[in-house]
Amino acid sequence: MAVLGAIEAGGTKFVCGIGNEHGEVLERASFPTTTPAETMENVIAFFEGKGIEALGVGSFGPIDPIEGSDTYGYITTTPKPHWGNYNLIGKLKEHFDVPMGFDTDVNGAALGESIWGAAKGLDNCLYITIGTGIGAGALVGGKLIHGLSHPEMGHILVRRHPEDTYEGTCPYHGDCLEGLAAGPALEKRWKVKGHELSVDHPAWEMEAYYLAQALMSYVLILSPQKIIMGGGVMKQNQLFPLIRTKLQELLNGYVQHSSLTTDIEQYIVSPGLGDNAGLCGALALAKEKLNH
Repeated sequence: MAVLGAIEAGGTKFVCGIGNEHGEVLERASFPTTTPAETMENVIAFFEGKGIEALGVGSFGPIDPIEGSDTYGYITTTPKPHWGNYNLIGKLKEHFDVPMGFDTDVNGAALGESIWGAAKGLDNCLYITIGTGIGAGALVGGKLIHGLSHPEMGHILVRRHPEDTYEGTCPYHGDCLEGLAAGPALEKRWKVKGHELSVDHPAWEMEAYYLAQALMSYVLILSPQKIIMGGGVMKQNQLFPLIRTKLQELLNGYVQHSSLTTDIEQYIVSPGLGDNAGLCGALALAKEKLNH
């Protein structure tokens, strides 16, 4: 059984793990995301002497996941202080001479969910996280989507809720999906953290209004066989039925498929891998790299 290393590189913390090709996490540790020098020192120390045969990295972005590119392996235009244009894979390769898979954290999670989780056995699925930011990864025809770079589905434009006057948090676009519906937008609009709002607070109807619009776009463009929604905001379980109902209203019967009509509770779901979706996603990237 191959020994695989996994890194879920988040804007708040880096989670590192040792696992195997069955998606089992055998050892894990997490470190705060501070400066690259300090953070990577902890990461490298964790993997030293573990005998890893491949390493998968699912990272916050934007990143450059296109092999052959001059900046392959970099975190690129992130607003996170100190991490802009940082050569993450280059730093790891200084210490570990093993195959490395590199992608966004959400692309990795989509892959992991398709192998071991809620989308097991499916060739097409979408994984979206709603937390500090909003990002989504997609598996289409058994392959993760790449083109010029990687998908940035958190930054699509959505129609404003009629009662929403909040300007949005995104430093690039203001009131894009992330600017209106990520955790910081909830907090700044309502003046408290999302988990402090009651389950029947009007915030959740507004949140579902924005997220359902995004899902409508993804359904119409990518036609995923399963939509998996994770991240801190989606811990609010009352969001799921609101999103499902609003998506059905928006589609208005246009896509006639039982997944969207009678079986939508099994179509829009939480991660089958739970809080391990990101780390198992990185294991999946390592497994894919080792096998190819």
